[in-house]
Amino acid sequence: MDFKLVSEYKPTGDQPEAIKGLIDSIRHGFKHCTLLGVTGSGKTFTVANVIAELKKPVLVLSHNKTLAAQLYGEFKNFFPENAVEYFVSYYDYYQPEAYLPASDTYIEKDLAINAEIEKMRLSATSTLLSGRRDVIVVSSVSCLYGIGNPADFHATSINLQVGDVVNYKHFLYRLVEALYTRTEQELSPATFRVMGDTVDVMSAIGNNCYRIMFFDNEIEAIHLIDPVSGHRLDTINEVTIFPANLFVTTQERIASAVNQIYLDLGQQIKFFESQGREVEAKRIKQRVEYDLEMIKELGYCPGIENYSRYFDGRLPGTRPFCLLDYFPKDFMIVVDESHVTLPQVRAMFGGDRARKENLVEYGFRLPAARDNRPLRFEEFSSMLATTIYVSATPADYELIRSESAVIEQVIRPTGLVDPPLEVRLTHNQIDDLLEEIDRHVKNDDKIIVTTITKRMAEELSKYLDRVGVRNRYIHSDVDTLERVQILDDLRAGLFDVLIGVNLLREGIDLPEVALVAILDADKEGLLRSVRAITQIAGRAARHANGNVIMYADTCTDSMRIAIEDSNRRRSKQVRYNIEHQMSPRKAQRSGTGQSVLLNTPEGATNIVYDTRQENIPYPIAADKVVRYEAQENLDALIAKAKADMEEAAKSLDFLAAARHRDYMYQLQSMKEEALRK
Repeated sequence: MDFKLVSEYKPTGDQPEAIKGLIDSIRHGFKHCTLLGVTGSGKTFTVANVIAELKKPVLVLSHNKTLAAQLYGEFKNFFPENAVEYFVSYYDYYQPEAYLPASDTYIEKDLAINAEIEKMRLSATSTLLSGRRDVIVVSSVSCLYGIGNPADFHATSINLQVGDVVNYKHFLYRLVEALYTRTEQELSPATFRVMGDTVDVMSAIGNNCYRIMFFDNEIEAIHLIDPVSGHRLDTINEVTIFPANLFVTTQERIASAVNQIYLDLGQQIKFFESQGREVEAKRIKQRVEYDLEMIKELGYCPGIENYSRYFDGRLPGTRPFCLLDYFPKDFMIVVDESHVTLPQVRAMFGGDRARKENLVEYGFRLPAARDNRPLRFEEFSSMLATTIYVSATPADYELIRSESAVIEQVIRPTGLVDPPLEVRLTHNQIDDLLEEIDRHVKNDDKIIVTTITKRMAEELSKYLDRVGVRNRYIHSDVDTLERVQILDDLRAGLFDVLIGVNLLREGIDLPEVALVAILDADKEGLLRSVRAITQIAGRAARHANGNVIMYADTCTDSMRIAIEDSNRRRSKQVRYNIEHQMSPRKAQRSGTGQSVLLNTPEGATNIVYDTRQENIPYPIAADKVVRYEAQENLDALIAKAKADMEEAAKSLDFLAAARHRDYMYQLQSMKEEALRK
């Protein structure tokens, strides 16, 4: 099936040229292309048109799951008849295993898995292995972490056709090997029920329930049924039942893995004993033997991913299998916000390796644990086929790899033009800034001020408080959830001026912001580079009267290049508006709730969470928790917070889910404190 793009809009502005440029570059053999698109120019719509034309399976890579959820919703709307999948980390909470030798502290792994996202991950891999070509998988960088061997996943899948001769008992054994559970009760995902010569199977994803009817060892019929009533919904000729877990493997490979683990355990014990480290030798012996007993009896153990190399059949030091291995060789990858995403990919391996080294060195894990890791950047790069980097400020890496295939998109469908960049001297800069703030506040506009240090942000905030300007500040010392609340409060009009150091990391996209003031603009460096100034200035690009003021005593090369480039884009945008008689119109009001963009997954409740304080029926995490004396009140609040967390996670609103989770933890701590008294 081909991709079918559905949209009430047609490409406008630079979009037709950008679409044609990307398609022509790829068809002429360019493996790497860059879409250099300004904020609000409709880059996602351009990419959707390219996908529809090239007809390749696509991986869309984002640097965090919140933005991935937004992209998932947009592509789901563009391609409602095609397979748009979502693949992110399925942990609502994850504390990795670690050992801190300085304090002799071992931290055990702790996690909470989101069942809905786990189903979506299974759906993504199952769809890729089904042979469909009209597949778009929107993913965070978690897709580069190890998952099961696709060959094992495919081998454990069960293909059935009407008329096939299948040993009835062997079929039931294969279901168990695929990690399905037999039940006599109501069917749930990844379960099956046997009634004579009939087997009802609920898929691991939970979207379909099948009834396989046997006559002796021949499959007589396959029906799609309602899992509750058992009524037949449809009759089908064939079905593929995919495994219930990404880490499924065969019995032969399990037996081989156990033998190899025993051999490596013996070598590691000898290594520690040869160095006189009896504590580490005893520790590794006890831990691994306990794990092996669980694997032999139950088929799994806590931390089984640390033995993934044995189950995958990989050699020491080789990379793990990941989502990219499930794609066909001619797939296409779209790297969203590539200037942020690619550095994140580079950093993943180093952080993971540092933690694993301590675990191996002190006898908590075998050396094979090092091979349960994310891909190195070189490994990731070698797996890329056709690649489109999408960014308003692509880094040198993307530009060099793209060579001449850099496509610019600067015209916005809304007619908005880049805000003018104005330079003012630092003499009396605060007084000048106050005048600008007063003028914009009277128009009910919002203002962003960026400083060069955290101390300066705090001091400026205190000064604005003294002169009666409603403001808040954000920097790295402010709690993540509190930062989210601050942005929500700005949107809600609870204050007028947002002060920060590196506000780009917040993903700010506010049409309400009419003024961006950059203090110490001439302090050349990371926070005042061409890329940083361009990104900061873009925060005012969604307002019809947006303006950027840079306070500086000299004009650095970064300032000059940013201004010249902005003037060039602005000139092109104004000329386009005049030629097409287009008046700039304000972009739509933004928000943090990406859930509104998503189609509800089958079986999930269509709940859109508003994370603003007034819409939450109890104090959020940033508030001081009210002390409840009655035990039943605490229990009721804990239950409600947990239910709300799960519902928010189902609708992929992770910011709201995190709020509810932290509030639940606060309540649980209060309950434990009360019990101790």
